[in-house]
Amino acid sequence: MSLGEGIYTEGGERVGTIRGFDASGFYVTLKAGVDAPTTEEHSTVGEVGEINLMWRCWQCGETGRIDEMPDHCPSCGSPAEELYYWTED
Repeated sequence: MSLGEGIYTEGGERVGTIRGFDASGFYVTLKAGVDAPTTEEHSTVGEVGEINLMWRCWQCGETGRIDEMPDHCPSCGSPAEELYYWTED
């Protein structure tokens, strides 16, 4: 895998592009029209092990709780292309 490489579903539909790597894996920029994860899909009920869907800035590391992705990082001003979905517990 490399930066800029396309990511596809099992059916061959392109869903995004690899935009970065770290020790946890790789990050994908979604193409227009692809549904992003929802809070309901990535959260648990209860206190122990509760998971929250967040956004995180690739440039400065700022995170925030989301109902939807912001159009830029409120901390450093980076554009939406520098933000990705993140889960925290």
